[in-house]
Amino acid sequence: MKDLFSAQSALYQQARPVYPASLIMQILPYVVGRQCAWDCGAGSGQLTQLLTAHFQQVMATDISAKQLAQAPVLENVQYSVQSAEQTDFPEHYFDLITVAQAIHWFDFEKFYAEVRRTLKPDGVLAVIGYGLIRTNHDHINRLIDELYFQTLKGYWDAERHYIDEGYRTIPFPLQEYAVPELKMEFEWTFAQLIAYLNTWSAVQHYQQQHQLNPVAALQEKLQDFDLNKIMAVRFPILLRLGHL
Repeated sequence: MKDLFSAQSALYQQARPVYPASLIMQILPYVVGRQCAWDCGAGSGQLTQLLTAHFQQVMATDISAKQLAQAPVLENVQYSVQSAEQTDFPEHYFDLITVAQAIHWFDFEKFYAEVRRTLKPDGVLAVIGYGLIRTNHDHINRLIDELYFQTLKGYWDAERHYIDEGYRTIPFPLQEYAVPELKMEFEWTFAQLIAYLNTWSAVQHYQQQHQLNPVAALQEKLQDFDLNKIMAVRFPILLRLGHL
């Protein structure tokens, strides 16, 4: 599992979108028990915090201690630095295992072996992610596409293609449930959009190689755009849901 986000843990926590409660409500009807959930690759807890109201205990793991340090302190959450592929959890322990915007970094074979070991016989695995951001401004969308597909071409890690393909091409050796198309929607300022774009791993790679932030070029093209102007933004939610 790669750790690409420790260096920008605070920005990641501040600028990454928080999953809507409606996402959890799509998953819960398939989950029999409510004792314990494991949020794997939890990062700074964007998804973890949504699980707490529905499970007696939530275990949240990540390989980045810096990321976990940014996560909210919650009474029924236990954070630990562990890889997705090898944990110290008991066998058949979890009613639900979630992975949000992280599975593409995992060793699939080893991770699914750990899922089979730690998931209860009637437990559920939810693989979650989100796709490319869209706004209600066509001009901004074109500039985002230019940044994503042209400027940053060759700077994305190879695993990124799984997100571009909607997680449909990841291995998923479980009995799968059919789920509806989902999205999350927010009202952001232009400043929030710029902060989010700066969390992209390819932006970090580009900066390291060129000592130049490619997001600044996008911002320059929109220099007359009010930083405090509110815009509608949306992300397609990626969801694979299944049981052993």
